[in-house]
Amino acid sequence: MLQRIFKGARTREVLLVGTTILFSASLTGCNTAASLNPAETLTQGYVLDEQALDSIPVGSSREQVLLSLGTPSTTATFDNEVLYYISEKRYRPAQFLQPKTIERRILAVYFDADGKVSQIANYGLQDGKVFDFISRTTPTGGKDQTFLGQLLAGAGKAPVGLPTTGR
Repeated sequence: MLQRIFKGARTREVLLVGTTILFSASLTGCNTAASLNPAETLTQGYVLDEQALDSIPVGSSREQVLLSLGTPSTTATFDNEVLYYISEKRYRPAQFLQPKTIERRILAVYFDADGKVSQIANYGLQDGKVFDFISRTTPTGGKDQTFLGQLLAGAGKAPVGLPTTGR
């Protein structure tokens, strides 16, 4: 009787170990190289289609541009003379790290006074063009002063004496 108990226990152990190995092997097949790689490339914004860009030569109408390229990311603030299509690629080596911009493309479609395309420009990250699309301002070459700096600069320009009348 003791042999039967040990033989049954051994069979159960072998069955349990075999099931565990089979289950583990089937789970390892679920992981792919893509899910094991923590790095990712993120693409945001307008994805430029070269065929759509070729369909709007210089001289095209605004409607043709909107039909070919779609709604722009943003437009110029004055007179809507420029349409901007913006895209950006960012790379993140791990999920917990901040992504770094590796590519930025800005497609600018300029219009003349008649509403026809006058120029198409494709700016990139390497061009060093400065655009602030959040506040829609372009930095100027002047110097920025604080409130106190403006007061001190204005005090230096104040007249020395009061103007007198001719009496």
